[in-house]
Amino acid sequence: MNVTNEILAIYRKCGSSAYFGESVSMSEHALQAAFFARTAGAPPGLIVAALLHDIGHLVDEVPSDIAEWTMDAHHEQIGGRWLARRFRPEVSEPVRLHVPAKRYLLATDAGYFAKLSPASVITLKLQGGPMAAHEIAEFENEPFYKDAVRVRQWDDQGKVAGLKTPEFGDYRAFIEALMI
Repeated sequence: MNVTNEILAIYRKCGSSAYFGESVSMSEHALQAAFFARTAGAPPGLIVAALLHDIGHLVDEVPSDIAEWTMDAHHEQIGGRWLARRFRPEVSEPVRLHVPAKRYLLATDAGYFAKLSPASVITLKLQGGPMAAHEIAEFENEPFYKDAVRVRQWDDQGKVAGLKTPEFGDYRAFIEALMI
């Protein structure tokens, strides 16, 4: 099975489930994040990163009810590793860094907390809260940190009930152009 078909199969199997306390499904969230990336004129690698930023939730077992989470699932690391075996770093690295980007934005943008959904506030506690000064410096040394911040912002936007977006198949050409 090629990578595109593998991704489509994962989202067909698991994507219709609710997105951990949000008003959209996992698939709707992914498609909305990609839609906002595309609308912003992002390059194809970032569009695919936005589309697949939460794939770590779908390729690993996590409780479906966010209230049952007692520790961070590290979905960004799981997803980043999964993607790194299939895509170039411009896709996998922003995914690996999108949770640290949330913590970074909390530490560097005074208005960011107000943009978080209630479910993101719950996971924030499990993810370590805002970054400390030394963590900010380490994060800013990551080659893809700015891209991760953009993916994070599209992630935060992609929680709109009923928003119509292109479908997964509409991203096939982008996905196939970025595979390794």
